[in-house]
Amino acid sequence: MRARRRLAPRPNKRRCALPSLEGLLAVVRMHHPHADTSLIQHAHDEAAVWHAGQTRRSGDPFLTHCLAVAAIVADLGMPPPVICAAVLHDIDDTPCPAGRVTEHFGQEIADLIAAVRAARIGAIPLTALHLHTARPPTLQPTREEAVLAIRLADRLHNMRTIAFVAPARRYLVARETRDVIAPLARAAGLADVSRELHDLSSAALQPASTPSAVTTRMLAMLTLLLPTRQRARWREEWHAELAALPTRRTRTRFTLRVLLSTPRLSWTLRRAAFRERRW
Repeated sequence: MRARRRLAPRPNKRRCALPSLEGLLAVVRMHHPHADTSLIQHAHDEAAVWHAGQTRRSGDPFLTHCLAVAAIVADLGMPPPVICAAVLHDIDDTPCPAGRVTEHFGQEIADLIAAVRAARIGAIPLTALHLHTARPPTLQPTREEAVLAIRLADRLHNMRTIAFVAPARRYLVARETRDVIAPLARAAGLADVSRELHDLSSAALQPASTPSAVTTRMLAMLTLLLPTRQRARWREEWHAELAALPTRRTRTRFTLRVLLSTPRLSWTLRRAAFRERRW
């Protein structure tokens, strides 16, 4: 299935119009002019009920995220049942009773939502994905393709609004997106999605990489003093904390504290590893 050049519109510096049901249905009709959209409208109404009162970090109603994800999925050419699952992909985080989705939308959509929540995106086999190939509207995507489409759309919208996320969390999400998610989208044939994910994640990582390049390299070197198995964990933690600091002075102070404490940390970790080997 071929990704269109224009995905659901990304926000610019000015506040753009929030996603709407009308906008979502317009995208659906572009790809499936004769599709019955009543199921999508029903999913929207159901999500509106159970996400009522929930807001995102930006302050927008949480329902706008559901619609934005569904619009991206629709722009990938996915059929209405997959779009319906995209609208409802976070309904398990609400008081919605177990079994209600199955009762109202069928077992197939309920199973797809469960698969989206359970899937490890990096473990989806690329051999089963053909999102880049054109196909007749009547040909349904595989379960793996539908899951990947929703997960990529979810990450793409989260990256478009990542400015509202705490700096430490922003750094970790952006790095995973750049190193894992964007290459996965490219391998699946979604060049436009991959490019936007890479651009957004690189922009989010830029504040942490440019002013503090020296301190970042120093922290990476300090991990060499630690036991091999512990280095990746401490590198992640130190870089995340460094990314959360707002000024060059605070980053320098943090690096000095780490420099002074690393010998003792190394000794503690190595002693604990030695005791484990003895037992």
